[in-house]
This record gives sequence, C-alpha cells and structure tokens, in this order.
Amino acid sequence: MGTGTVRTEAADEAAERRREQRGWYFYDWACSVYSTSVLTVFLGPYLTSVAESAADTDGFVHPLGIPVRAGSFFAYSVSLSVIVAVLLMPLVGAAADRTGRKKPLLAAAAYTGAAATTAMFFLDGDRYLLGGVLLIVANAAQSVAMMLYNSYLPQIAPPEERDAVSSRGWAFGYAAGSLVLVANLVLYTAHDSFGLSESAAVRVCLASAGLWWGAFALVPLRRLRDRRRSVTTDAKEDAKEEARASTALGFRQLAATVRDMRRHPLTLAFLLAYLIYNDGIQTVISQASIYGSEELGLGQSTLIGAVLLVQVLAVAGALGMGRLARTYGAKRTILGSLVAWTVTLGAGYFLPAGAPMWFFVLAAGIGLVLGGSQALSRSLFSHLVPPGKEAEYFSAYEMSDRGMSWLGPLLFGITYQVTGSYRDAIISLVAFFVIGFVLLARVPVRRAIGAAGNPVPERI
Repeated sequence: MGTGTVRTEAADEAAERRREQRGWYFYDWACSVYSTSVLTVFLGPYLTSVAESAADTDGFVHPLGIPVRAGSFFAYSVSLSVIVAVLLMPLVGAAADRTGRKKPLLAAAAYTGAAATTAMFFLDGDRYLLGGVLLIVANAAQSVAMMLYNSYLPQIAPPEERDAVSSRGWAFGYAAGSLVLVANLVLYTAHDSFGLSESAAVRVCLASAGLWWGAFALVPLRRLRDRRRSVTTDAKEDAKEEARASTALGFRQLAATVRDMRRHPLTLAFLLAYLIYNDGIQTVISQASIYGSEELGLGQSTLIGAVLLVQVLAVAGALGMGRLARTYGAKRTILGSLVAWTVTLGAGYFLPAGAPMWFFVLAAGIGLVLGGSQALSRSLFSHLVPPGKEAEYFSAYEMSDRGMSWLGPLLFGITYQVTGSYRDAIISLVAFFVIGFVLLARVPVRRAIGAAGNPVPERI
C-alpha cells in the first residue's frame, strides 16, 4: 500500500471522526434545554406552587399517604428519579456494550424523556402527583440517555482531543440553553400579550423543552455510528459475567460492574471523588431556583435572567477551562474549580433577600466554573475506562453524574423539612465539594490511565 493511499485513508478517517463529533455535540444541544429550562428554572418553583395549592392547612401534601412538606416535594421527586435511574443504567449500559448497539437505546431513552417533558403542559391546578411522575420519568430517561451519549466519547475522540471535544459539547449545550431561555423570558414576561396566563406560559415553556429535545436528537442519531464490541483476552470471562447479568436487576448489574472495576481501583477512586463533588453540583443546579424564589423572594423573571447569565458564562467557562487544562492538566483545573464552587456556595448563604444584583453575582460565579468542571471530569474519566467497557463504565459514571445525585437533593429536602430554612439547606451542600476535593487530590491519574490499559497523554 502506497504512502498516498495511507494518507488518503487517514484523512477520510479524520473527516468521518469530525463528522461524528459534530453530530455528538448536537445531543448536548438537544437535551440541555431540559436541564436548563425545566429542571433549573421553571419546574422547581412551579411544581412547588402546585404542591402548595394541594397542601393541607399545615403545609403538607400526602403522596401515597406519606406526609411531605410542600416545599420539599420537588427535591424528593428529583431524588426518587435518580434512584429509578440507578436501577436502569447498569442494565442499559451492559446491554449496549454486549450488543454494540447504542443508538436504538439512546433513541428510546431520549424520546421517553422528551415525551414526558412535553406532557408537562398538562400540569396545572393541584396535579402535583402528575408533576412528580413526569419529573421522575423525564429525569431518569435523561440520565440513561446521557450515560449512552457520554460513552461515545472514547470512540469518537483520540486521547489528545477529548478535553477539547468534551468542552465543545458542554458549550453547545449551554448555547442552546441560553437561546431557549431568551425565548422563555420573552414569552413569560409578555404572556398577557400572547393571550396566556402566567401558569399557561410556564407550561408552554416546559413543553417546548420536550419538543426541542426530540427534534434535535435526530442529528446525533443520524451521525453517530454503532460499533460492535471487539473480542478481548477476557472475552470468555466477560461473556459468562454478562450472561448472568442479563437476567439481573439494576442493582445486581451495578454490583457486577463494580466487581469488574475492582480490577481498576484507581478508576474506582476517581469515580468516588466525582460522585461526591458532582452530587453537590447537580443539587445546586436543581435547587437554585427554589432558593432564589422561596428564600430570597426573587421573581421568576429574575431567576430566568440569572440562569441565562449562567448559560452564557458557562460557554466561555467550559472553553476557557479546556484551555487551562491543556496548560495545567485536567486534574489541577478541576481541583481549582472545586475551590471556586466552595467559595461561591458559601457566599450564597449570606445573600440578602430581595437583592437581585447579588444573586446575579452568585450566578456569574457559578457559570464560570459549571461547564468546565463537568466537561473536564467527563474527559478525564474517559481516559480511565478499559477498552471495550465504555458504556458499562459510563453507566457507573452517569450514576455519579445524575444517577447517584439523590443524596444532595435528599439532604436538601430533609434539611428544609427539619429546619424550615432554605439557607441551612443550601449551606449543607458545601460538604460535597470539600470531601470531593480531598478525594480527587489523592488520585494519581497518570498511573490510573496506564493501569486501565490506555495511552497516557503528555498533559493530564
């Protein structure tokens, strides 16, 4: 084979890889609108108001006969959705690795979530139970879909490109979130001009996020390619394990994945650190609007504007931290972001009520570190995954990203239920960032990458 032919094949392969990467970015573009408009901005305050309208004279609702303070219902629903995802993700991840057919599973999860989000249009009156069920379905489906989506990263980007590719994906997502939030802000603030009540405007914003998700998910589903799993030296052992796991429930499959991960203890150590600090990140994202509306007395327009600021700055933050990682390494950059998270969250405890300007300052701090800390964590973990185990390991990662993030909302909800103070609830989350920092600092990532059987980048 001539040199020219080799170069042509390499160029064709690079072009196909770039095409897949561009398609991959668009799933962030599609689904991030759910995370932003639904989970972060509208659903928390709106579902809380619906629950309060259904509450008894003591301020409690009674789903399945269980007394729950109306202000804690949203946090508990988020926590329950994550437990459902914990049951599903190991099963789906193992099936994706076993068959090599991720796209059909990604499509099923994405459109289940999009349909549940679109159905939030019917959440009105005192239908707080309907809202809880739709939130559980949409959030669990989003977690499963993101697990499959993330597992493509090691396949579409060589090690030296992953920080940049992952950061661009997050930037695409935040750009989409910003664009839709602008439209949401116009619709919400001028709802009378559109002939809509305030409640109807919120429900239109919720449903439009589901339609956006479903429409743009078509792009990655067209461009990403399924890859059959290659046979390894452990194929016989893996086949036996998978045969047992195929009939197992979610927790048994998770146990099988963890048993396999015990052969890579440094990968497991990183995952534990990520589980802790990302639980704090996810809880801040999902509960910030509740804190702003209920504790600080801020209006919905202020909350939308603050989250829009987060989205705009998160694009720059994701790209900027990607550049910092090329100079200082991903691990050091993530550690720096955790310090920033801790300071920002501590400052949030002291925010005065009825002062939008200080809430915008807090939002700016969150935006600058949000995208980069998540993007770099994803790309760093991709180096720690043994070849052939991408979806299975990313199912465990996604449990840390969304699946195990029930602890933070649960702590937030319990703290509020016990104290009646959202300030106490928000400051309780500082522990996640401090503990996560300590655990991550102890992980020797270069040695971990080599132990996983992957090439070690020059800068990590």
